[in-house]
Amino acid sequence: MSELKNPIHEAERYVENARQILSEKAGKDGDYYSDRKYVKIAGHTAWCGVLAALDGVLGIRTGLKRNQRPEFKDYQEAVNKIDNKMNRVLLNGLQKKHILTSGKNTTKPQIIRVTLLVI
Repeated sequence: MSELKNPIHEAERYVENARQILSEKAGKDGDYYSDRKYVKIAGHTAWCGVLAALDGVLGIRTGLKRNQRPEFKDYQEAVNKIDNKMNRVLLNGLQKKHILTSGKNTTKPQIIRVTLLVI
């Protein structure tokens, strides 16, 4: 992955893509999204936006070999160096991602909307 010129803009683009996936492909059936597959894809896309922002801001990928992926602990360690209280926010974001992609109670638009706002 090439170095991002504006990681925050890139992260916003990921979240916008997640919203677009929900609005165009997930389809609503009353109060719920009808296709859980696209809800999961949207959750994963939003989480990729979070990681893109962290990659750019914290420089996590700079010490890695080509095609090597950082582990979650790499993000935790980088955040700890700046402010260890921010680890709670990072873990909270990971938890929200798991809520979105777990397939349980994730087809209700209100839950997804709030989760995307938190991420």
